[in-house]
Amino acid sequence: VFAVNGFLRVAKGLDIGLSTKCVTIPKEMGMCHKIGYSEMRLPNLMGHTSMAEVIQKSTTWQHLVHTDCHPHVRTFLCSLFAPICLDTFIHPCRSMCAAVRESCAPVLLCHGHPWPASLDCDRFPGDEDTCLAPLTRDYKYLPKVLPKPTCQTCPAVEEFFTHKRVLEVFCDSNFAVKVKLSKKRTAFEDQEYNIECQVEFITQGSLLPYETQSMIQQWLLINEKCIERMTSTQRPMVYLLVGNIEEGIISVKQVYRWQRKDSQLTLATQKWRYHKCL
Repeated sequence: VFAVNGFLRVAKGLDIGLSTKCVTIPKEMGMCHKIGYSEMRLPNLMGHTSMAEVIQKSTTWQHLVHTDCHPHVRTFLCSLFAPICLDTFIHPCRSMCAAVRESCAPVLLCHGHPWPASLDCDRFPGDEDTCLAPLTRDYKYLPKVLPKPTCQTCPAVEEFFTHKRVLEVFCDSNFAVKVKLSKKRTAFEDQEYNIECQVEFITQGSLLPYETQSMIQQWLLINEKCIERMTSTQRPMVYLLVGNIEEGIISVKQVYRWQRKDSQLTLATQKWRYHKCL
């Protein structure tokens, strides 16, 4: 049973005829691996006729998938770039496109790109046809709704501070996360990053540490210009990201550079356990 089974609406499909062929999803299309099937139709639903073109065009979207801007962004994009081998082409529904666009278009815009005309949601079928539809209306138990990171102005990186000043900032904050950043090269020479997170504290009672780590990783991927500023050298850099969660939005308001020789941040995080805010 392939992963998209749950999305399908039962109705008449589109006959693909004999003009397409089944091919293995290439290793370069990492975003479309482990999605429940291993072969795709070529040409695909984006009109790409060669595997070289598919790889070239799809790799530009892999970063968006990594941001997890919407739970269905991977399904949506892979249904277009690597459609499953069935007797019919299964398009994403217009409603799925609209849901993904609503969450992911701001992320694209944060990176300087508008939502492309090639993904105009009006080109996709309505939910009454055979298509991939959002799951939420069919599921009784929805996943926990977590605060959303957004595109924001990068906070200045603080390098000179006292532990007392840091504790004052902690008192006005919901979280502090220690982040280790380093650059990594990909096969296509794109800039990607290793992001390791360690939660120092959370004051939002319902949030778990791994959820906060995931949110900070997502914030960094959405605000990639901030990562670029923080990884100006090739060696790994460590920072403390401090911020707030208000009305379901997570924002980073302070960034401290955590240098090995500097004990002020270590002292602040140790004293925080027993610190009483005014």
